[in-house]
Amino acid sequence: MRFVFVCAVSMIRSPNFGGIFDLSRMTAELQELEAKMGQPGFWSDAHAAAGVSRRKVKLERELQQWHDIERKLGDVTALLELAQESGDAALETELASELDRFEPLLAALRVEHLLSGELDQNNAILAIHPGAGGTESQDWAQMLLRMYVRWAEGKGFKVETLDFQSGDEAGVKSATIAVTGPSAYGYLKAEAGVHRLVRISPFDANKRRHTSFASVFVYPELNDDLEVAIDDKDLKIDTFRSGGAGGQNVNKVETAIRITHLPTGLVVQCQNERSQLQNRNGAMKILKARLYEVEQKKKEAEFNAIVGEKKDIAWGSQIRSYVFQPYQMVKDHRTGYEVGQVAAVMDGDVDGFIEAYLKKQLTKGSGQLSPAQSPDDL
Repeated sequence: MRFVFVCAVSMIRSPNFGGIFDLSRMTAELQELEAKMGQPGFWSDAHAAAGVSRRKVKLERELQQWHDIERKLGDVTALLELAQESGDAALETELASELDRFEPLLAALRVEHLLSGELDQNNAILAIHPGAGGTESQDWAQMLLRMYVRWAEGKGFKVETLDFQSGDEAGVKSATIAVTGPSAYGYLKAEAGVHRLVRISPFDANKRRHTSFASVFVYPELNDDLEVAIDDKDLKIDTFRSGGAGGQNVNKVETAIRITHLPTGLVVQCQNERSQLQNRNGAMKILKARLYEVEQKKKEAEFNAIVGEKKDIAWGSQIRSYVFQPYQMVKDHRTGYEVGQVAAVMDGDVDGFIEAYLKKQLTKGSGQLSPAQSPDDL
């Protein structure tokens, strides 16, 4: 137990963490931002003000996180010394409980250290599309959707359904959700790619083992101060009646929106809100995120053409396998991280996979691993 504690203290005090959690620098920057926000006319430039405000919130959250760690570290240190001096078994039991409560704080701090991308602090837009295979793959897509919703709820994040198309018999044909919470994109970018399922199909009367695929796409929700040029003449906007559960307007009037970006051929849609305006805003949010990703991929391709970088995974290749039969295992093929508790993973326990991805990304030092192909390539 003491060894675990000493390792934890060493990690916190390591130079790597000192570089990220420089308390004096962060405190000084926070004071500067507060002074800037108090100046007359600060809010006249909405874009700049929004950026400063987000930075302030991020610094406040990180400082609070660090102070929580320091306070807990002091409590555990004092308890450890007391337990060693007295040899009291009850104190040792209490110390074990304190260390159990301390570990999640350390885990959060460790992951925070890994979230250093330009847009890692942003909210995320996550879309899931089943591969070929009809009902079997559509059911798999819905299982993945449930997994990510449970994960987000466990983090205390807000989940909003932007688009949902039910499968013919079961599952979903496609689903898009917005995940709102600190560093939602930084976490979920690790999940972009093709996910493979191996199980005895509940839709097969002969109880044969089936392999199904579904693709997960993750985009950062863009802040207002990050401009993405979209010309109205480049957009083709169609309206249609929403499918799914009924409502005051759903299935009765054309409230659903489909937007086609003509220069790129990107197609997005939103149909879960009751008004056409709300669905249009939702669709534009998705389109901006996808156009930003297209531009980032273009820059990455140009850079790779110059330096000749070889990617670890090919576009569209599976990133993870979920095996239900003949044995139980979930394995990420990019990092080698694997667990045997399939049920726990499907219930949202994917933090181990995310952390393993972020660690590998950090050691590569070049940004992101290759994402999946676009939904239009499925």
